[in-house]
Amino acid sequence: MGHALVTDPARCTGCLQCELACSLKHEGVFAPWLARVVVHREPETCRAFPNVCRHCDDPPCVRACPVGALKPSPATGAVYVDVVECIGCRECLEACPNGSISFDPDKGVALKCDLCNGEPACAKVCPSEAITMERCG
Repeated sequence: MGHALVTDPARCTGCLQCELACSLKHEGVFAPWLARVVVHREPETCRAFPNVCRHCDDPPCVRACPVGALKPSPATGAVYVDVVECIGCRECLEACPNGSISFDPDKGVALKCDLCNGEPACAKVCPSEAITMERCG
């Protein structure tokens, strides 16, 4: 049985706490540009909605990686980026159908949600429960 993040755009207030918590958890700094979750805002309506990895059953990002740097975690089943093996080719970014993988230009590696080992920081801090984690499969 796996886990996945579920979003409810109707609940998102655009507070960006999810991005801050994610970057702090993974990078040790408040840097939304390094977050694995991204909150988009529609310019016409000003509505915000979080974009998170859907943790696909047959992830195209894994198939696209030429060096096998994207791997399923034995603990959660979530695919993560092994930053030691990642060569920064960005093939996974192109392959992701949801635009849920970003890139750290300073480190030269892909940034992808790994569900924080089963306790996603974004879901923990979301005050409106726009991001939650559910069991699936």
